[in-house]
Amino acid sequence: MSDTRTSSLPRLAALGAVALLTLSACSLVPEYERPAAPIASHWPVGGATEADTKGAAAADLRWQNFVQDDQLRKVVQLALDHNRDLRIAVQNIEQARAQYRIRQADRLPTVAAEATGTRSQPTPTGTPSVSSSYTVGLGVSAWELDFFGRVAALEDVALADFLATTEARKSAQISLVASVMTTWLQLKTDTELLALTERTLATREQSLELIQLRFDNGASSALDLRQAESLVASAKATSAEQKRQRMQDINLLTLLVGTQVPDALIPELPDTSVAEAPTDLAQPTATVAPAADLPDFAQVPAGLPSDLLLRRPDIHAAEQQLIGANANIGAARANFFPRITLTGSLGRASHDLDGLFGSGGSKAWSFGPSITLPIFDAERNRAGLESARAGREIAVAQYEKTIQTAFREVSDALAGRATLGDQLNALQEQVAADRDRFRLADLRYRNGVASFLDLLDAQRSLFAVEQALAQVQLAQRANEVALYKSLGGGWSDGDTPPVAGGTAR
Repeated sequence: MSDTRTSSLPRLAALGAVALLTLSACSLVPEYERPAAPIASHWPVGGATEADTKGAAAADLRWQNFVQDDQLRKVVQLALDHNRDLRIAVQNIEQARAQYRIRQADRLPTVAAEATGTRSQPTPTGTPSVSSSYTVGLGVSAWELDFFGRVAALEDVALADFLATTEARKSAQISLVASVMTTWLQLKTDTELLALTERTLATREQSLELIQLRFDNGASSALDLRQAESLVASAKATSAEQKRQRMQDINLLTLLVGTQVPDALIPELPDTSVAEAPTDLAQPTATVAPAADLPDFAQVPAGLPSDLLLRRPDIHAAEQQLIGANANIGAARANFFPRITLTGSLGRASHDLDGLFGSGGSKAWSFGPSITLPIFDAERNRAGLESARAGREIAVAQYEKTIQTAFREVSDALAGRATLGDQLNALQEQVAADRDRFRLADLRYRNGVASFLDLLDAQRSLFAVEQALAQVQLAQRANEVALYKSLGGGWSDGDTPPVAGGTAR
């Protein structure tokens, strides 16, 4: 009779656990509501045109199709393969995934094998008496029955953190692709500016030789000679600065790529030789080319502001953090209610180690449910709930700020698209005029018609406007990259490296 009763108790305990688990569907997590987007429904006036709202979205355009230069494509791919920040982002996903799996495991009991053995002498005096006790079996220690949804809420927090980390990895790639493109454009522009400086230096040295010859023959003053020497020294200083900037661009590009960039992928210095000045005033001026031969990019439509909510990974990450903060309130609320845990074991016991698994042993079990009800905790639980609520309000503000930042980034890029083209065209016209002006001033000075001050002013003006043209062309191309990035372009499923462990759920 006692054996039957003994064997039925574990079954009753298991049935009780199942009953409690069935009732544990209670959740104290507030219902999640996505905050309204604090931005306008359309882009600012003068930003996007009707064409900017039609066509394939930037997020659907792979970066390989956005970039129209094979050399730059190879540099970007190198960065995706070797960049350390991207590796860290991938490992952050692994870590968040593991934390989520830990929280998932909290929903189920942990079963462990247990074996104990004790020998004791209960009386210090008298006849020696030694007793032995050995047990072996399987045990469950402090398994919490999630009656009020505390464990489930913490699992939701971990899941939201995992999903936010996954979106952060996408944002990391988008930023990396844009940074590599912008840095490579800066390197190419600084290379062209260095070549421009070298050509300008060669031109000024030719002028200095002419003025030196005229000075030696009494046809020019010492003032003209010193001004020519000053121009040459200024060009040499600018050349040294441009060389330094170019080397720093290469260093930054190497850091972004994560490995040594092959020389074949680094822009080379173009020809810096200077042709002899024309002697015929009627000679036509050469066609003006852009200051730097920068690659083109595919045009992307801006779409509508509401598209940002669906396309920007950083907005998705901020929303997941908000969802996690909301679930954390449920965990904090559950701390006000009783916490039920189960501890038990099932195995064999014997006073003789040799007979533990034989006829000398007997079945042994233990079952110890416990319930903890908070009565006085010095307002600890209430403070925890207030902290969770404040965390949710912080997450709401961060989510809204992320949306506003995205809106501003796209608006700025659209403003650049609307104006940089006109600025570039105007500067190209100015360069054409200043080049012809310099040619004419040089001819007039060589023929003794104009003063050296006229030639000096023409040289300075041409050099300055050619530099400005290169910088504006860089700004236009960099603005296209910024628009592509701000619209969520630069990431696709095919670019994501595999993460071990399978899916989260």
